[in-house]
Amino acid sequence: MQTSRRSFLIKSAVLAAGTAFLPNDLFPSPTKKLERLGLQLYTVRDAMHADPTGTLKQLAAVGYKHLEHAGYSDGMFYGLSVKDFKKVLDDNSLNMTSGHVVLQQKHWDSAKNDFTDEWKKTLDDASDIHQKYLISPGLDDNLKHDFSAFKAFIDVFNKCGELCKSKGLVFGYHNHDFEFSTIFDNEKMYDLILANTDPGLVTQQLDIGNMYSAGAMPLDYIKKYPGRFELLHVKDVIKKDNGKYENTLLGKGVLPLKEILKTARKTGTSQFIIEQEDYQGMDPVASTAIDLKVMQGWGY
Repeated sequence: MQTSRRSFLIKSAVLAAGTAFLPNDLFPSPTKKLERLGLQLYTVRDAMHADPTGTLKQLAAVGYKHLEHAGYSDGMFYGLSVKDFKKVLDDNSLNMTSGHVVLQQKHWDSAKNDFTDEWKKTLDDASDIHQKYLISPGLDDNLKHDFSAFKAFIDVFNKCGELCKSKGLVFGYHNHDFEFSTIFDNEKMYDLILANTDPGLVTQQLDIGNMYSAGAMPLDYIKKYPGRFELLHVKDVIKKDNGKYENTLLGKGVLPLKEILKTARKTGTSQFIIEQEDYQGMDPVASTAIDLKVMQGWGY
């Protein structure tokens, strides 16, 4: 059942007010969830497309156990069949815990009130590779400008959550920066996504670097919406001379990462996924090794 936006916002406000008086240990403890530390393969995107087998072997040697892909298309993972890609993972004791594939309007057949066979195959392949999370990182461009179309499509998110649940998967959404700079009905697009998706069907993967670049503070959202961010993209950013931000090694940027991670862990985040998109001249694989050691040093 879809809760009306007005009703949802009222209930959320009441819940937020009430949590201010609750004991600190009421939120989920990390010991009660299966916590994972992984890597988003977009960090080593060029290497993955050039030599997926060799790159995965390198990441395993660095010490990674859990991965998140960003290279699925036409029934293939980085150009390999599901069977072949799964074998490479197994040979290197790697788990493909989650993956990014954009849920687009073309994947929903409104006439049939059902998802297309193409999207259903995406879910089947995710299941076959033993993913737990299927994450949609973005929206069709027209949805960023058409409020009515956006509202209608967000309900498809809930339907996808139901379909994923029936297949043993968890559906989620991953933010970039536009969700915080796009305003509909005097509210940020991201707040509307949170308000109009069922938390039991659609989880959120909060990308703290992307949102910070748009002027949104990760701690503000984590505290305002406790329990909504089951997954976190762990990034750090530096400000360039042109005023724009780019990624850097964890702990070398401007984000208060230790506080963000501690608060996220306390309020229900269990999947911490490292992603670095810029390297300041360093080798991407070497950067992943440093980032992993930093996170392990912080107790993850």
